[in-house]
Amino acid sequence: MIYELKTYKATEGNIAALKKRFAEKTIPIFRRLGIEVTHCWDNLEDADTFNYLVRFSNQEAEKAAWDAFAKDEEWQAVKAESERASGPLLAIQSTLYLSSTDFSPNT
Repeated sequence: MIYELKTYKATEGNIAALKKRFAEKTIPIFRRLGIEVTHCWDNLEDADTFNYLVRFSNQEAEKAAWDAFAKDEEWQAVKAESERASGPLLAIQSTLYLSSTDFSPNT
């Protein structure tokens, strides 16, 4: 299994809109494309940031899923519509790639 811990920082004043888009639109698109979101967190040190964890069976599945997401017509329409009024919702994103250790309790 490959895990990705994603960090999303919203543009100023847009964290509520970014989280709403993620919860209501992005996650269902992820599900359709085989991107499994295992957990989402608010960042207690930065109110404009949230994190989420996704997992894939291997690197090939991870690459194929993200390529499909980038090209997905529904996602492109959702993104464009959500940014029409106040511009981009996402200022910065980062990814930390993880794999379980052999002593992890949940492997």
